[in-house]
Amino acid sequence: MKGIFVDFDALFGHLGQHTVDGLSKGSIYALVALGYTLVYGVLRLINFAHSEVFMIGTFTVVGTWSVLGATDSPAIGTVILLLLAGLVAAAAVSGATAVAVERVAYRRLRRMNAPPLIFLITAIGLSLVLSEAFGIWQGRLVKGMPTVIERSVLFTIGNTEVTNVQVITVLAALIMMFGLDVFINRTRYGRGVRAVAQDPDTAALMGVNKDRVIALIFLLGGLLAGAAALLYCVRYGNTRFNVGFVLGLKAFTAAVLGGIGNLRGALLGGLLLGVVEVYAATLTSSAWEDVAAFVVLVVVLLFRPTGLLGESLGRARA
Repeated sequence: MKGIFVDFDALFGHLGQHTVDGLSKGSIYALVALGYTLVYGVLRLINFAHSEVFMIGTFTVVGTWSVLGATDSPAIGTVILLLLAGLVAAAAVSGATAVAVERVAYRRLRRMNAPPLIFLITAIGLSLVLSEAFGIWQGRLVKGMPTVIERSVLFTIGNTEVTNVQVITVLAALIMMFGLDVFINRTRYGRGVRAVAQDPDTAALMGVNKDRVIALIFLLGGLLAGAAALLYCVRYGNTRFNVGFVLGLKAFTAAVLGGIGNLRGALLGGLLLGVVEVYAATLTSSAWEDVAAFVVLVVVLLFRPTGLLGESLGRARA
């Protein structure tokens, strides 16, 4: 078997550039990971169908841009219109899909007090159903899209070039993470979410509608997945029916890395995982990128199963 060649010069010679690339990539993981964290924090459920909520968001962006007649490198006004339209459409469709997933697949199981294994099997099955349905409907080939934002260097620090796409991706993820954190920790609806996460029976006695809270967390996760779908389309410029499979597993890894059930942990885990992947690909080759991500998952589960932060949503402080 051919040995693994490790090129430290390639990594440390452009460490800043690789770090920026990793943070940009990890921002997308973080937004998807927030959906896993929200659902797990309240229901103790790993919603593997969340990856397909993201996938549907990417196709929504493609469809929206196609309807609007998007072309490569449009004028700045058109760019803003396309981004806003893509964001609104993807967030709306992904949010509605996530709520439908909860209503159709999980709500009846909750009312029947089904064991956790049944929820897990249902989640995996629904993920496959959605993925294969889009594979049949949209075709199984890579679906390209126009380059709406032409990459350009905004500024340079040493030998590190920071592009407009990288800045947009990281800033958008941080802003949405901050908004979600404020919503959960500072609003009446957020207090309801934390109450149900901590003790659903006591929360119900205090007048909190559990079904509405659960629908809300699925909606929030779907909205963030739609936003992540837009950023993915801007960064990579294509999608396909199984785009959510590996990315969803990596987002789950990011949630576990940061501490699943912890909102800030999901952000931290996503950013770290993106950096680790880019570092690993630079040290060896791109073929080892996915391997590095899942090695991180195994190591975290072995030595710190609660993640880096490890605080559950129900114990989050206001």
